[in-house]
Amino acid sequence: RPHSRPRHPGIRTMLPLLLLLLPSAHGIAQLRYRPALTTEPVLEGVRTTSTFVVDQPRCVFKDYNNAVIWLVVALDQAASSFNNTERPGTPETAFQGFPNPVRAYMTLNATLGSYPCPKPDGEIAVLRVGSETSCIHDPARPTCNGPLPGPGPYRVKFLALEGSVPVAETAWSMPITL
Repeated sequence: RPHSRPRHPGIRTMLPLLLLLLPSAHGIAQLRYRPALTTEPVLEGVRTTSTFVVDQPRCVFKDYNNAVIWLVVALDQAASSFNNTERPGTPETAFQGFPNPVRAYMTLNATLGSYPCPKPDGEIAVLRVGSETSCIHDPARPTCNGPLPGPGPYRVKFLALEGSVPVAETAWSMPITL
């Protein structure tokens, strides 16, 4: 004879909650790469009062030929709550709202061709975060790579999107203080 009431009453409320989490999972590949400040010996100003320099993600996204790779910049305490399904260029990810109310923004998009693997000899393969000043107040440029507003700490990661779908991401960097 079937049970007239469930053996585990909480399971009825858990299933809808689990189903709500499915769209955020998306099967995003977690790549074994952690962005870091560059160690290029010929480069000065790795950290300034409003910028820092990280190495480009060479050979990291080689399986994602159709993806656009974005750099995500977040306040240290906001990194763990960044929503990978947010789209670049929206009010939720616009540089102009950083750091309040936007806690993480997306910038410096590139295709795989911008990160050739292996790195050609003699080429400096870095990204300077915070180097654009012309777009600071321009809402038409929400993916501005504008100067960082304070000492941080900040964290960065790379996120690959195919269309608007996140397909792969790196780990977050260690905290970076200017």
